[in-house]
Amino acid sequence: MPFWGSRREFLAKTAALAAAVKLPALEMPKSPDIAKSPFRIAVINDEIAQDFGHACEVASQKLGMRWIELRSLWDKNVLRLDSSEIAEASRTLKKNKLQVTDIASPLFKVDWPGAPKSKFSPKRDQFNADFTFDQQGEVLDRGIELAKTLGTDRVRCFDFWRLDDQKPYRAAINEKLQDAANKAGKKGVTLVLENEHACNTATGAEAARVLDAVKSRYFMLNWDPGNAAAHGENPYPEGYNLLPKDRIGHCHCKDVVKKADGYDWAAIGRGIIDWIGQFKALKRDAYHHAVSLETHWRGAGTPEASTIESWKGMKDALQKAGAL
Repeated sequence: MPFWGSRREFLAKTAALAAAVKLPALEMPKSPDIAKSPFRIAVINDEIAQDFGHACEVASQKLGMRWIELRSLWDKNVLRLDSSEIAEASRTLKKNKLQVTDIASPLFKVDWPGAPKSKFSPKRDQFNADFTFDQQGEVLDRGIELAKTLGTDRVRCFDFWRLDDQKPYRAAINEKLQDAANKAGKKGVTLVLENEHACNTATGAEAARVLDAVKSRYFMLNWDPGNAAAHGENPYPEGYNLLPKDRIGHCHCKDVVKKADGYDWAAIGRGIIDWIGQFKALKRDAYHHAVSLETHWRGAGTPEASTIESWKGMKDALQKAGAL
């Protein structure tokens, strides 16, 4: 017989010990209920991994999210996915109980024709996108098609690579944005213009001017305080206060730190952006669309580890703002 006796004896002794020593029940700390936030809390998939299945598992299981933003999957820009890959992406989203906030397309992230080439125009593709100006009509059509297929009503766009002097071209650019918004609107899709420090709309002040010129209700702002800060604006409260609040249709979340030669990315909560104040203001102003984690910072070594670390700061800011 084993030295610990029979199974029956073991169970009897265990029961007696449990009766004699009554231990207090352990209370597990409650996790914040993301579903009760006024915002659609999300993460951009490729800020975790190019393996879409793994990215969705991390977003759903480790981060507890129910929304995700799509940019590049399996080392392909989202617009270049074929029908079988789109079907696989749809199955993966359903498996992980994730909904899509928007298609993070590279629409209009190109040089404006006839203008001097922008110094920000990249020498290689960004996020697996290398579309030309002449392909922008196809980019728009594809973005709308993907939005409808994957269950979202939003497609991200930009305001062309930044020019030293955009005034001679501004009216024509606004007309281009207006036409694109009208086309998307006919399909029930809204374009969300991201303020990008390397594009003509970089700050809250510039975004307010473009929104005033492009009045379509299918044209809104993807407010990115990190990008505004990287261009030298104080995004909250100064930049945010200039914006028409009913035209904010998406929000990217990252942080920045000042350096001697400019700015660099940081985990949320470790930079200069007042995210607590920004989340409080969005809640106060009845914003209810996505707040999407776009880490960019890689201080934890890998995209996944850095996103998880940055999510801690974002979650803390949301809780302190009363939005989680």
